[in-house]
Amino acid sequence: MYANINATILHEIRFAAQHLCVVCVLTSAFMKKNVLITGGSGLVGSHLTQLLIQNGYSVSHLGRGKKADKYGIHSFEWDPARGYMQPGALDQADIIVHLAGAGVADEKWTAARKKLIIDSRVQSAQLLVSEMQKTGKKPEAFISASAIGWYGMVTGERICPETDAPHHDFFGECCKLWEESVNPVAAMNIRVVKLRIGIVLARESGFLPKVAAPVRWLAGSPLGSGKQWVPWIHVADLCQMFLQAIEQPSMQGVFNAAGPQHLTNKEITKAIGKALHRPVFLPAVPAFALKLALGEMAQMIVNGTRISNEKILATGFKYRFPTIETALADLLG
Repeated sequence: MYANINATILHEIRFAAQHLCVVCVLTSAFMKKNVLITGGSGLVGSHLTQLLIQNGYSVSHLGRGKKADKYGIHSFEWDPARGYMQPGALDQADIIVHLAGAGVADEKWTAARKKLIIDSRVQSAQLLVSEMQKTGKKPEAFISASAIGWYGMVTGERICPETDAPHHDFFGECCKLWEESVNPVAAMNIRVVKLRIGIVLARESGFLPKVAAPVRWLAGSPLGSGKQWVPWIHVADLCQMFLQAIEQPSMQGVFNAAGPQHLTNKEITKAIGKALHRPVFLPAVPAFALKLALGEMAQMIVNGTRISNEKILATGFKYRFPTIETALADLLG
């Protein structure tokens, strides 16, 4: 009798164990991975964090403050200038998205500021490489931000593809050093994607609020000649590009991250006026006035390059906001 009971119990235990193993295998198959984001509290990082969570990913941040944000994201501490990273930061990272870097348009470009802009990008990438080599923790993919500044602060009709050499001005040199600092990651047999980001349009900060504010008060006007190109992209489309770079194993190398519509500064300013139902009638702000006010940084505003997006389109990427009208209707409507 007891032998029969024990045999029955043993059978049930084996059945339950087998069932549990099947459940675990199925669960792990559908579980999304952990993404570690540097610069996760910034404009792009905060939007990307939300998108990843919505798509079932586990997200953590690597930043200067150890805290949990409003989404409950754990943040590991680091200080690239001192070469410090909190132990364990890379342990659970299946993917690293590297966005960290001092704001390019936050302050005038003094010699010290220009050094900080470069160092904050290069040193942070070098620290990530160093920690991966030291700990042996290697992610499946490393997705790094770069910028269209690679092509220089110039204005021309030529549409620049990813194969162009970096320009010889400050921003071109900055992007060159930025991207080179990531190259050792690829040498570790890790898939690397670099997204050269254009002017990001978002509701809460960046280019759009700064241009829209004077337009609202009937003080909007083009800047410089108004003929300079503004390679723009809606923040949602940019984050979708990062998501695709994470999920599409065939994506590797450099991709321009700008929208399909080529517009000048004057055309975008007029479009913002139309979206806000405000006329834009004032004469353009002269380039010399911008240079007096902003110094060398004014070159970013008075110049602009046309950027090719053929390579990202070839991956199957589809824009949610392909025109300035659809983008502004979402952000200002």
